[in-house]
Amino acid sequence: MKFIGAHVSAAGGLDQAVIRAHELEATAFALFTKNQRQWRASPLTDEVISDFRQACEKYNYTPQQILPHDSYLINLGHPVEDALKKSRDAFIDELERCSQLGLTLLNFHPGSHLLQIDEDLCLARIAESINIALDKTEGVTAVIENTAGQGSNLGFKFEHLAAIIDGVEDKSRVGVCIDTCHAFAAGYDIRTEETCEKTFASFQRIVGFNYLRGMHLNDAKSEFASRVDRHHSLGEGNIGKTVFSYIMRDSRFDNIPLILETVNPDIWKDEIAWLKSQQKQLATA
Repeated sequence: MKFIGAHVSAAGGLDQAVIRAHELEATAFALFTKNQRQWRASPLTDEVISDFRQACEKYNYTPQQILPHDSYLINLGHPVEDALKKSRDAFIDELERCSQLGLTLLNFHPGSHLLQIDEDLCLARIAESINIALDKTEGVTAVIENTAGQGSNLGFKFEHLAAIIDGVEDKSRVGVCIDTCHAFAAGYDIRTEETCEKTFASFQRIVGFNYLRGMHLNDAKSEFASRVDRHHSLGEGNIGKTVFSYIMRDSRFDNIPLILETVNPDIWKDEIAWLKSQQKQLATA
């Protein structure tokens, strides 16, 4: 089964994100559990937690269908110790918030070396940060998102993801989210059936589909291998629609949240319907 949705706003309350996903006829959704551009947030109240859980139950969303995202400020590979500790503490808080809400996944960008330490040391710091956070929390899987490689961001190579996972002690609580725009911008061609086969065969060989916990389905305004992160609506960018149809027809992408972060929320409902139609075509083939 495919779980298809979008990263919806939680303005007005976390339960409102659930309602917005339902209105899109989505079978999955993503959200921020706090303001993604601030370090601190008020603790979740019993009322907020209860409202969110009740909304999920009402509209039939299980934790398997929900992919929360952490703050953009967090850098788990930060080269400066004080800043690294601040990021680690914030990441632990994000994991705890997910646990309080009954969620089991937390999507995050791995980190950046800021041109101050080498890649290997930064990757090792990211893995160490995950270990520290997982040791202090329970029940939530840390889901590493591949990046476009913009600036000094790591995670743009499958090998980076594999290196981080290799350094994580509890491999039952680490996974990966593949963003199609990021992969394309990082140099993984997914514009044709043939290149999709090649790219995902490489992912299987280097990381493994057993670690795939979610996907972000985005076309790209940016050029191939540009290392520039610019999302676009499905079929309107430089990737085209082939990969999205491919994903809908491939059982390796079943039972994980498939999340739109495309640029026009006004057409999310149409994009979700189109993605569902590709799955139906397979079922009737």
